[in-house]
Amino acid sequence: MLRGAALRVTRPRVAVLNAVHGHPHADTDSIIGVVRTELPRVSHQAVYNSLHALTTAGLVRRIQPSGSVARYESRVGDNHHHVVCRSCGLIADVDCAVGEAPCLTASDDSGFSIDEAEVVYWGLCPDCSTAANS
Repeated sequence: MLRGAALRVTRPRVAVLNAVHGHPHADTDSIIGVVRTELPRVSHQAVYNSLHALTTAGLVRRIQPSGSVARYESRVGDNHHHVVCRSCGLIADVDCAVGEAPCLTASDDSGFSIDEAEVVYWGLCPDCSTAANS
């Protein structure tokens, strides 16, 4: 994947990519923790640089729901959306509501050539919903 994206293959990049694949919607601190199980001496900066390079190359996607820290996922290129629990912060993927990207047609595109629509659904996850009703 890295070579295919014209990126140099380094141990931190491989470890970060594996961490993002294994922990969808993880924040940077969580990714650092996972990477350090494999590379105990990796610096925060090496992880930040790897995340930036992987995001720029389109191998990972950076999302940041309102009020949340940045999170990363490996599901890229399909213009999917997210649902976020207002209580615990759990994030799950939601496939595009209708059609292909962009799945929402703007009522007035102001002359823009729109290629992506971002939708975030908010609510309570099943566990939090059950707890709220008990």
